[in-house]
Amino acid sequence: MDLDYGKCWGTSKDSWKTTLLLAYQSLGVVYGDLSISPLYVYKSTFADDIHHSETNEEIFGVLSFVFWTLTLVPLFKYVFIVLRADDNGEGGTFALYSLICRHAKVSLLPNRQVADEALSTYKFERPPEPKNNSSRVKLVLDKHKSLHTALLILVLLGTCMVIGDGLLTPAISVFSAVSGLELSMSKDQHQYAVIPITCFILVCLFALQHFGTHRVGFCFAPVVLTWLICISALGLYNIIHWNPHVYQALSPYYMLRFLKKTRKGGWMSLGGILLCITGSEAMFADLGHFSYTAIQMAFTFLVYPALILAYMGQAAYLSKHHHTIHDIDFYVSVPESVRWPVLAIAILASVVGSQAIISGTFSIINQSQSLGCFPRVKVVHTSDKIHGQIYIPEINWMLMILCIAVTVGFRDTKHMGNASGLAVMAVMLVTTCLTSLVIILCWQKPPIVAFIFLLFFGSIELLYFSASLVKFREGAWLPILLALFLVSIMFIWHYATIKKYEYDLQNKVSLEWLLALGPSLGIARVPGIGIVFSDLTSGIPANFSRFVTNLPAFHRLLVFVCIKSVPVPFVPPDERYLVGRVGPAAHRSYRCIVRYGYRDVHQDVDSFESELISRLADFIRYDWDKEHGITDICNEDDGSRSGSSSSECRLAVIGTVTFSGLPAFDIEGSIQPASVSIRFPTTDSTSDAIEMEPVSVAERRVRFAIDNELETDTQSETDVRLQEEVQDLYAAQQAGTAFILGHSHVRAKQGSSLIKRLAINFAYNFLRRNCRGPDVALKVPPASLLEVGMVYVV
Repeated sequence: MDLDYGKCWGTSKDSWKTTLLLAYQSLGVVYGDLSISPLYVYKSTFADDIHHSETNEEIFGVLSFVFWTLTLVPLFKYVFIVLRADDNGEGGTFALYSLICRHAKVSLLPNRQVADEALSTYKFERPPEPKNNSSRVKLVLDKHKSLHTALLILVLLGTCMVIGDGLLTPAISVFSAVSGLELSMSKDQHQYAVIPITCFILVCLFALQHFGTHRVGFCFAPVVLTWLICISALGLYNIIHWNPHVYQALSPYYMLRFLKKTRKGGWMSLGGILLCITGSEAMFADLGHFSYTAIQMAFTFLVYPALILAYMGQAAYLSKHHHTIHDIDFYVSVPESVRWPVLAIAILASVVGSQAIISGTFSIINQSQSLGCFPRVKVVHTSDKIHGQIYIPEINWMLMILCIAVTVGFRDTKHMGNASGLAVMAVMLVTTCLTSLVIILCWQKPPIVAFIFLLFFGSIELLYFSASLVKFREGAWLPILLALFLVSIMFIWHYATIKKYEYDLQNKVSLEWLLALGPSLGIARVPGIGIVFSDLTSGIPANFSRFVTNLPAFHRLLVFVCIKSVPVPFVPPDERYLVGRVGPAAHRSYRCIVRYGYRDVHQDVDSFESELISRLADFIRYDWDKEHGITDICNEDDGSRSGSSSSECRLAVIGTVTFSGLPAFDIEGSIQPASVSIRFPTTDSTSDAIEMEPVSVAERRVRFAIDNELETDTQSETDVRLQEEVQDLYAAQQAGTAFILGHSHVRAKQGSSLIKRLAINFAYNFLRRNCRGPDVALKVPPASLLEVGMVYVV
């Protein structure tokens, strides 16, 4: 769930008051799903696999398993280890993947630039140390492309299981909460009431998503806090009233006795026990909205003790009521005098827990889309004040339909629990594997440390995963089927995206071709700005050459724009725009690379256009300032700004930082400071290295002493040319802006395998036709859109 409370916290400067407030707010966002697990854990565990006896060995064994599972996985693994593997404060599957991509060249999309490493958020945990075991692992990963594909599939599998959890959690949570009505109804009434009531609540829950959670988010934390206090109080009451000695079951000895007595049935019952840690992944996934200390404090001192008391209380009650063991329900251990209030709080808590996982599903799909791993969908930002509050209509209604289908189709907690448990364990296994790589590559720890982490926690999770997998025919088939379907879609989309990029790279047009276009060839330049969108970071895209071939005219001011995703969560606004010239200044052609992180909000077209013009104006001032009084020492193959026609000129990171030491110029009556942070030479291919050259480095520039009169004349001429170019920019803006996009059709080349032809010719093109187009994703107004048909043979 994307409530951006965490933006108000710093690092070591956090006050205790702020940390406590964040810990309180995290209850409704992070712990909703985890806190409602007592509703269905015991019921799922004792469904069919094991039977209760007078010795209480079964119930005490289950309690022992619950206690140690909660202690080892959420507390030790997540709170003390995994939460430290954050990406600039962000957590989740893609945070781990982006960390690995920054420390090893494992990304399949070949648009990595050294320039990206200059981003302030592109930080390394520690400088790489040559010739150590970590570097050897990195070399192995860099060398074998098959490992890159395997890593991507692993990440996509974890992502798909999170989406599956977003489908299953609302169903099992609301159904388990509403099932408390069976204690006050006859069996016939219960059969015909619980399912419709559950479906009604689910429909209302999904129907209200488009309003955004910020409108009701303020009441989430009080609801979960009330629920935790409620189950703690009930647990204490049951322990004191029914069996004060139940604490003895916390000993691992009871786990061994349980497995020895129940054997295969006990192993299969682990598929129900693992439900006690559903929602643990949310602690890591929602790390970016809170602080590490706040999440750690909330779980350690409130959520963890409350859950342990709740499970101990239920076990104490069941140890004295053997006749209820086959009709186990959370509500049988609730005294009749408070049963209705507890039922109401449980339903509210289940809605909060469901809301958190639904919002998390929207967030992870948006991240997948940003990294080119998911078809384009409409993303609606429901709050102007809270960053990350999003709503995806298509996904919302699909989840609602599937969620209701699961509720109506399964009709019991057992099948829903089997399905949910397998999805939860799959996500945790993926997190364990990725964290092991982070320990080696990012933390620079010896591989043996990562191996011990993987072996210890991986063994626990594999044990639970195997118990869920064996129940394939009893509900566990659903997340597997859903994951296979979604992984296929995401991998095909990403594969086709890579092939399209490689095609563009191979078919880009030279700069000489662009500079040769003119009246002598019958090419006219019309007033206005032409913004050409492309995935290329250098060169002239093929869609522009096709455009000019069919329509022998283009705009007086050209901007080649690349919207690029980089493996960081956020790109600071003052580091987002890389701007440079394409050809000499008189040609009025520019390149702009707009960089976004996987959690960044993309601008709408109006604000993007005005921002782009502003950054172009700043770049023009900086570029002319560079010639006035300062001469750069460039490499021979860099070329100069005004005379080179064989290569593109330098790009600059144009931001909001004032470029000190150079004068500001009065353009149209207002003083507008030139601003720049970093500049670097462009490349002719994505594999070329880009040497970063900070502006402030004195060794890289020389100031020449010039006669005062000559300097004045030079400055005057420079000012005139500068003002001419800026005025041309604003005049072109007044004349209108056209957005030129490629309308692509992709087909597999002759001789391709049958699988590739099916994936590209049918699956990808079907997805492309039925998802949002690039013009919709960029929010380009139809009146300003020019589409160029492109056929990609890959």
